[in-house]
Amino acid sequence: MSSIALRTALPFDKDKVVELIHRLNVFEADLVGDRRRDYGAAAEYYDELMQRLSRRNGRIVLAETEGVVVGVMGFSLDQDAAYVSDGLRNHGTVTDLIVHDDWRGRGIGKMLLAEAERLTKEAGLKRLFIGVLVANERAERTYRAFGFEPYVSIMSKDV
Repeated sequence: MSSIALRTALPFDKDKVVELIHRLNVFEADLVGDRRRDYGAAAEYYDELMQRLSRRNGRIVLAETEGVVVGVMGFSLDQDAAYVSDGLRNHGTVTDLIVHDDWRGRGIGKMLLAEAERLTKEAGLKRLFIGVLVANERAERTYRAFGFEPYVSIMSKDV
């Protein structure tokens, strides 16, 4: 396997990131049925994500090999509500983690998670959060193997 390098995404990387978001949307649509499958949805989400990350001292980190982007991670520094203990209130968040389907199972997700952990520690924080769809069992296994444990459960009901 070629070596994988991590770097912060730049504006000219937008199309590569949108392509991976689109692939994830299609994958998750098959799992949960509520994701848009059109490319425009991925482009709209990219714009939303960039706005959110800019407000939260965040960035997109790319995993790249030989000029090909094989993984993307959104990362931000966040703050919980006032009722959370001061030492744990501020935390890192993996907002998005996408590995190109042709590259899954090669440790790229774990490499991106290690970078999120490094960025969290670099900011002097002690806690890192990530969300996962219940239906995405493979991603949940990866996150648990990396040391994540369930913390909060968001429940949904169609009405």
